Amino acid sequence: MKRPVVGIIGSMHLAENRFPAQRVGERNLRAVHDVVGALPLIFAGSPEITDVDALLDVVDGIVLTGARANVHPTRFGVEAHTSYEPYDEPRDALALDLIKTCVERSVPLLGICRGFQEMGVAFGSTLHPEIRELPGRINHRMPRLPNGEIHPDQAVVFGDRHNVHLTAGGVFAGIFGSDCIRVNSLHGQGILEPGGRIIVEGLADDGTIEAIRVAEAPGFALGVQWHAEYDPQTNPINRALFEAFGAAIKERHAGKA
Repeated sequence: MKRPVVGIIGSMHLAENRFPAQRVGERNLRAVHDVVGALPLIFAGSPEITDVDALLDVVDGIVLTGARANVHPTRFGVEAHTSYEPYDEPRDALALDLIKTCVERSVPLLGICRGFQEMGVAFGSTLHPEIRELPGRINHRMPRLPNGEIHPDQAVVFGDRHNVHLTAGGVFAGIFGSDCIRVNSLHGQGILEPGGRIIVEGLADDGTIEAIRVAEAPGFALGVQWHAEYDPQTNPINRALFEAFGAAIKERHAGKA
């Protein structure tokens, strides 16, 4: 039997500040290859290039990755403001349609960081551009040196920063075998108010939403705010999540054979 295929969304990027490109962090590719056991297939985060139905005829699942850009605020009923920038509006258009179609067609879907936020917005959630500004919240952005530069040690950047308290008996608690896990934190924007079909199953110590699922989704449709693509080869939490996604991928792939 041929290996299953997982589509991984690209993000808009200007190479050398002038050449339009699409990029995907290599950790996402290696997580899909090493843990899921699938062929990672990068597709453009633009509806002008990527046909959703044609894509889903080819792949066995979708990963929505993190990215520098935020979801445009008009997508959740808020006026544009510099605090929400930068944007990647072509990815917004593609991803929000893709999410709904994946759920409708039972295509396994895993959202990470921006992908988690996209899943929220697709089903009516609102976002806040800077979660740390809310009363009682911690700084969820990546660690930096005193001079403001990003910390040079990736083990520090992606190190566990806070707990996530999971719904007892929920999907995530079942995946991780625990009601409390520790995760990394590299985001500014986050879900403020969850939409009607978004079920919150994980909260950080400060109340920030960290794990969601889509209500009544016939297939795997989960999102996490942390960067689960970091070292799932050895990190037991991130590995368990990708293994659960992989199980759904393989089931769908076998059903297509």
